[in-house]
Amino acid sequence: MTIAINQLSKEFDGFQALKKINLQVREGEFIAILGPSGCGKTTLLRLLAGFLSPSEGEIVIGNNAVGNPQQTLPPEHRNIGMVFQSFALWPHLNVQEHIRFPLMHHRFVRKEIKKNQHERINEVLKMVDLEAFAERMPNELSGGQKQRVALARAIAPQPELLLMDEPLSNLDAELRMEMRSEIQALHQLTKATIVYVTHDQGEALAMANRIVVMNQGEIEQIGTPSDIYTKPVSPFVARFVGKANLVEGVWNEKHFVPSLASDIRWPDTGVVSAMKEQNIYPVRPEQFRLSKENESGSGLPGLITSVQFQGKEIHYTLEVADQTWAVHTDVSQRFSLGEAVYIHLSVPRNTVTKNHHHQAI
Repeated sequence: MTIAINQLSKEFDGFQALKKINLQVREGEFIAILGPSGCGKTTLLRLLAGFLSPSEGEIVIGNNAVGNPQQTLPPEHRNIGMVFQSFALWPHLNVQEHIRFPLMHHRFVRKEIKKNQHERINEVLKMVDLEAFAERMPNELSGGQKQRVALARAIAPQPELLLMDEPLSNLDAELRMEMRSEIQALHQLTKATIVYVTHDQGEALAMANRIVVMNQGEIEQIGTPSDIYTKPVSPFVARFVGKANLVEGVWNEKHFVPSLASDIRWPDTGVVSAMKEQNIYPVRPEQFRLSKENESGSGLPGLITSVQFQGKEIHYTLEVADQTWAVHTDVSQRFSLGEAVYIHLSVPRNTVTKNHHHQAI
């Protein structure tokens, strides 16, 4: 199921929640809508579902125009499945009854599935690993099992479009990681088009084919997880996805000169032109390394203000001049709270230079 969103806007009592959104979703694609609270991502999902009508623009799902300011097709007339943040299970129905319900009432269910409901219920129970829980009531299930029931109910009628609104945010951290893999596996099995709303960059990076980063009702960037992470087009994207340090300075041909050290040159590692125009060099926390001595004179002095041990790596916060930077290192080198260190850009040797002498860092 393809989706075309053209010049879509939504206004609530004078507040512009969405501003002229344009987005094309390919058939079978897994799209993550990523952004902070209040950025418009849930409004966009509710417009796709048919719970809201556009103020401007249009939504086309498949070959059907389903939403514009004049006419909005209600949710039950769209071939969609929906998974909510709150699970939204019915307390009086057991697990298999939750799966049977859309098979009986979803208007797009194929005749052979309706005819063979029992087989489809068993097939879906197997998909979500709930065969042993078919007779359980919602109050007898864990959070992860409830979420599996919600997923099972959504995929049972084989909708062409699955809409997911922060479905993992009510689960604990370990379970969220597990459910990511399960949702990816379901995507492979069902081949449905998925639009997945989240504020969690880790979820979006881990699961999606493409990510749509939203901010204040507008799309900041659309791209693959790799593009979004390695080539952010704006300071907002750089900070929100991967928590980049935005180092200010001057771009000069293929080099960047940090304003904190006019004699240091950092190479262009693929920074996009929009960031260069703002004279910013985005550096991910793992792209920095620390040393006790100023090797080759290519380091910037900093003071460690926070140390967080994370198992395979250590997360440092540093005060650099009047700025706060984040640096993630492996555990092989340890630095202490309050220690004065030097910060180096980790790039191939012979590329970061001081005084144009091309010394290795």
